[in-house]
Parts: sequence; structure tokens; C-alpha cells
Amino acid sequence: MGSPETLVDAVAGYLATLASHASLATVAAYRQDLSAFCQFAEQRGVTQASALDTALARAFLGAERSRGLSPRSLARRRAALSRFADALVRDQVLMDNPIRLLRTPKQPSHLPKPLDVDALARFLDTPHDGSPLSLRDQAMLELFYSSGLRLAELAALDVSQLAANHVRVMGKGSKPRQVPVGRRAQQALTAWLTCRASLAASAETALFVGQRGQRLGHRAIQKRLAQLSVVRGLPEHLHPHRLRHSFASHLLESSQDLRAVQELLGHANLSTTQVYTRLDWQHLAESYDAAHPRAKRRPSESES
Repeated sequence: MGSPETLVDAVAGYLATLASHASLATVAAYRQDLSAFCQFAEQRGVTQASALDTALARAFLGAERSRGLSPRSLARRRAALSRFADALVRDQVLMDNPIRLLRTPKQPSHLPKPLDVDALARFLDTPHDGSPLSLRDQAMLELFYSSGLRLAELAALDVSQLAANHVRVMGKGSKPRQVPVGRRAQQALTAWLTCRASLAASAETALFVGQRGQRLGHRAIQKRLAQLSVVRGLPEHLHPHRLRHSFASHLLESSQDLRAVQELLGHANLSTTQVYTRLDWQHLAESYDAAHPRAKRRPSESES
């Protein structure tokens, strides 16, 4: 076993290591989760990292559930604790990972409803005043829907990542991918780039900037999309994930190419794409009947 180490110091060391390869959002989320655990442990008189056990973790998750934490948040708390425990095992502070014995409540299947194709087209085609901010907003909207980007991916884009008909993004787990940019999105981006310099600070590399010339943050983008949905008369709440989901659903409905959609979304597992895109079972059944060589096999004379 390693030398005694306080729980707070062990968490700080783990987060420092995590920051070397994980995104800022992941590190921030794990810091929140593990800080909550440290506070709970301190209230129980536990200060050493070596005292982390199943009973303490179970009590912590139970207390978090009692105060109203959602199943999704509980699952994230457990994941953070488990990965922290794995690090303690590697450092020989613990013999094994006690968190693996715990289960969190099953998360409800919650998918955003994709926007209607015609309603979304009307929304995107709504005229604007042609100001630099309006051109920026239009470019963001078109790029979200054209390429199915995550909020973090769009916010992190630099001008240098744009090409004539595609964009290079850094996805989850720092995995790069290249996604196509449609004609309407190309036009909107070209219009925005012609006036971007009037807003952007001289050394700013971000593709999308705010009125102060700095890179737009996640909250600012979310807020702007919500405002645009009201201004343009979209009768539903709009957020980046819903545009991404609509991109995937609409593309799958027309192409039925699940593997291609998986690649475009940057999903590591096909099962994630299947849940994410709300497969149209009736459409799939009809495609199967039309294409599978044995779906409509005629009976032989002996079977008749």
C-alpha cells in the first residue's frame, strides 16, 4: 500500500492528471462531483483516501439521491468516483475499486424531439437585417444543422478549421473528425467571414465571436439560439442539441445509412447512434421487405 494521503490531496492530484488529457468540461464536472464527495466524507469524519470504501460511497450516493439529484447526475457522480478509485488502485492506495459494486438508478430514456423538416426550413429561411451579428447567428444555425456539431465543437472552432466544403472538429475524447458542410451553410459562413473582422479582436482565432470580439462561450450560444427561436416565431424551444438531433434524424430518414450517421456524429458506438436518432421502424421494415433477398421469398411447389 502507498503512503497515507488525505482524500482532498488525492482528489487534487487526480484532477491535475485528468486535466492533461481530458476536456475542460470533463475536468470541471469531475471536480464538482469529487468536491461534493469530499465534503460528505469530511462530515462523516473520513479524511484519508485509503478509507474510501463501498459503504461510504453508497451513503454518499444515497444522500445525493435524497436531496433530489437526477438519475443522470447520480450516474455521473458514480462514474467520477469510480475513475478516481481506479487511480487510487493504480497508486496502490486501495487494493481494489469499491465503487464497482454500486449501481445507480436506471436513467430514463430522454430524447429531444426532432424539429419538423418544414418548420425548421422556414425558421432557417427567415429574413434578417444583414447586420454582422445576424450574419454570425445565421452561420451558426446553418452549421449546427448542416454538420450535426455538438455545442462544444462549434464553440471551439477556429477559422483555420474551415475548408471549402468541410470542417475539422475535435470531438469527445479529443478525437478529430471531418464533417461536410452543406451549400446553404457554406453561403452563410462566407457571408459571416466577410464581416467577421469588424467584430473580432485582432489576435482572436475563433470562428464565432461576440460583440466584445472574443470567442463565444457555450452559454452565449445557447442563449442566442433560444432568443432566435422566439424572434423568428418558432413555436418550440431551440437548443444546440436539438439541432444536432434533428440533423441526425432527418439524415437517417432520407438515407437509412446508420453507419454514415454514426461517423458524422462522432459516436464511438453504433448503439449510441441508434438511440440518438429515433429509428423509424416502419420505414426500416419497408426497406427490409424491398431489399432483403429472403424477405419476399416465394414458396416452392412442395410448400404450396
